[in-house]
Amino acid sequence: MPLTLPPPAGAHDPVTPEGHQEPVTPGHRASGPPSQAQPLLRQEAKGEEEEGEETGVQGAWGTATAEPGWRAWGKAAEAAAAEEGQVEARGAAAAGSGSPAGGAGGGRGSWRRLLAWLRRPPQCCPCAAPLPRSAAHCCHGGTKMAALAYNLGKREINHYFSVRSAKVLALVAVLLLAACHLASRRYRGNDSCEYLLSSGRFLGEKVWQPHSCMMHKYKISEAKNCLVDKHIAFIGDSRIRQLFYSFVKIINPQFKEEGNKHGNIPFEDKISSVKVDFLWHPEVNGSMKQCIKVWTEDSVAKPHVIVAGAATWSIKIHNGSNEALSQYKMNITSIAPLLEKLAKTSDVYWVLQDPVYEDLLSENRKMITNEKIDAYNEAAVSILNSSTRNSKSNVKMFSVSKLIAQETITESLDGLHLPESSRETSAMILMNVYCNKILKPVDGSCCQPRPPLTLIQKLAACFFTLSIIGYLIFYIIHRNTHRKNKPCTDLESGEEKKNIINTSVSPLEILLQSFCKLGLIMAYFYMCDRANLFMKENKFYTHSTFFIPIIYILVLGVFYNENTKETKVLNREQTDEWKGWMQLVILIYHISGASTFLPVYMHIRVLVAAYLFQTGYGHFSYFWIKGDFGIHRVCQVLFRLNFLVVVLCIVMDRPYQFYYFVPLVTVWFMVIYVTLALWPQIIQKKANGNCFWHFGLLLKLAFLLLCICFLAYSQGAFEKIFSLWPLSKCFELKGNVYEWWFRWRLDRYVVFHGMLFAFIYLALQKRQVLSEGKGEPLFSNKISNFLLFISVVSFLTYSIWASSCKNKAECNELHPSVSVVQILAFILIRNIPGYARSVYSSFFAWFGKISLEDLIVNEKCKNNAVKFRCI
Repeated sequence: MPLTLPPPAGAHDPVTPEGHQEPVTPGHRASGPPSQAQPLLRQEAKGEEEEGEETGVQGAWGTATAEPGWRAWGKAAEAAAAEEGQVEARGAAAAGSGSPAGGAGGGRGSWRRLLAWLRRPPQCCPCAAPLPRSAAHCCHGGTKMAALAYNLGKREINHYFSVRSAKVLALVAVLLLAACHLASRRYRGNDSCEYLLSSGRFLGEKVWQPHSCMMHKYKISEAKNCLVDKHIAFIGDSRIRQLFYSFVKIINPQFKEEGNKHGNIPFEDKISSVKVDFLWHPEVNGSMKQCIKVWTEDSVAKPHVIVAGAATWSIKIHNGSNEALSQYKMNITSIAPLLEKLAKTSDVYWVLQDPVYEDLLSENRKMITNEKIDAYNEAAVSILNSSTRNSKSNVKMFSVSKLIAQETITESLDGLHLPESSRETSAMILMNVYCNKILKPVDGSCCQPRPPLTLIQKLAACFFTLSIIGYLIFYIIHRNTHRKNKPCTDLESGEEKKNIINTSVSPLEILLQSFCKLGLIMAYFYMCDRANLFMKENKFYTHSTFFIPIIYILVLGVFYNENTKETKVLNREQTDEWKGWMQLVILIYHISGASTFLPVYMHIRVLVAAYLFQTGYGHFSYFWIKGDFGIHRVCQVLFRLNFLVVVLCIVMDRPYQFYYFVPLVTVWFMVIYVTLALWPQIIQKKANGNCFWHFGLLLKLAFLLLCICFLAYSQGAFEKIFSLWPLSKCFELKGNVYEWWFRWRLDRYVVFHGMLFAFIYLALQKRQVLSEGKGEPLFSNKISNFLLFISVVSFLTYSIWASSCKNKAECNELHPSVSVVQILAFILIRNIPGYARSVYSSFFAWFGKISLEDLIVNEKCKNNAVKFRCI
């Protein structure tokens, strides 16, 4: 066993007060002895400021100037091994045991020294005395090397990956994706209606996703509103009759499939004046031609939408003969001009024939094969598309039903007719084709033209354009000034002299630069949200699309951890961290469409409530401690909350309530301000002199709670207040304030809970009931352990309840009252242990510092689910 000598006098351990040394730089690590290299492991646990001084690294998201970590680590290990060999040799000489092998250099000596260094007693403890077995076990050589490798690897990552490099990578990715999408649009065309009618795929089993656009699922009220005073006609065989039934059920789900199957079937909704007819014409023949001809001659009876198609009866009656196909071509050629004439004033769709499942066909339908169906479809497409010589046909081919049938025909009952879910998808596609351009739903981009620019949008574009031009002028002037300021040679003395020119940046230039950046960001937002440059996609939830990104950001958050500057409850770093990870989770939630999974939805509701809880906690703490009720403070907060949203409303032509969370936190801020600013103004400084003021503040909070309860259960009074001008202009959405009432009511108590928690916490802190020192538990050990146990049980109980919810409406009723349970449980779990208060994730905290912008992003993503972007 190697003998380790005690450290010489003066070689004190650096973590002790006596062992204070100069900061350890990368050079010290590479060249110094192990006594200087070893304490690095302990110093890694110090705060952010010490880490920056010792290594030149600013932090997890800063720049780094240290030399490559692995090289420094290798040099430190080599130097430590060399010293260990010297110590071992001295120990052997003192014992009088000389060995020839020990003096032989070479590879065996190097390996022996390295192994001896790994076996040496650790130097990472606060004294030079022998360590207990447990301490020695936790600081053995393998653990030291792993910890050193982790910390040096972390520095290496920080050196190459910073906020600046992340922004550059994001910019490059956006530019590449924009170029790819632009090339795709130019190559494949930019008609989303054509994509909707001809291409797509299933997401999962029942969700149809058209290529590059989003399809809206129409409700009964929306369908009636779109089809007011409209006449829709379906003409064809039994397959068209099925499509007719599915289309009518969007308007009236109680409509039953009754009546003569081989006859005409009318439907009319008298309230909305919607008329939908099915006309039985199973073959393309003279009878169908006569019906279409009547529509071309009578403008009054002409339908607004015509859906036609037939072929299987011709195959069945004529036993699939070639003569029947020839006759079909002649007949469709004769009606093609009539359809083209109708298509000039009406929407005309020709439905191509769906494939059949030949194994399930009855004996009298065996002649209907997929080969025959393809021949009839080819004939219809070629004739209808060539009906106009010099332009594209106005008759639209409804070929998407073929793709849908290919995936679902095996579920057919007779091998010929599609299952109900497939028919419903085809009917919803028809509704999107006609109604999207009328109602312009947010999540229905198919067949929706780019909206025309409003006057205010044009003015905003001019303003940002002028800002960019102004900044470029300033930039060119400064660049020329910089060139003139270069050193020049004095011809007499031969020395270089500098022209003394003032190159300070003016406030106007800084302002123009800021507007320039904002303008570019808004331009990108507009291209994503309003233009058709990027392909869009409907939301479809799977567990993997939600939980895998959650695990990924969790790993990053744990990797980038640092010590907090202060260890108070809900200190700044901790609240930034809290807001940061919440915003990332909510963002993933909206993009993945996880609202359809009720347990995830209920937990996300708690995160939204937690943000409002922090709103109540933060603003109450400020007013209580500072007592600043001036108009400057109010304007400052209102500007910070609403500036970006107002700009987005102008650029995107959206109502203020579209970004509902910002109006929500704005109103709650004003509620907190009015509650505390009204007479008598009670602040901490005044209350410390007389406990009576605490009672007065509690009365104020009780009155606030009473008002909240009244408005929550009096929808009429709430709507009357916010329907008054000018509040109605801010809080109305689609002509009423119901959506605003629902959003406000969903988290009505949590801001009050945040205010009450802040009052109790600050009162306990003032009386020094809490122990907020570094590493200290918040209360005594017994109380801390008891509260931790209660918190964990409460946290898990809420999660179990949320996961067992069966009805969203019932759970939403209970949510305002019980969400505070999990919020308080999280706060106690995060703050009672001293070590938990002493660390935070700088990765999450970085996102928490821009949490308001993240919330606005989340609101956009809630209303849009698109491919490659969500703003």
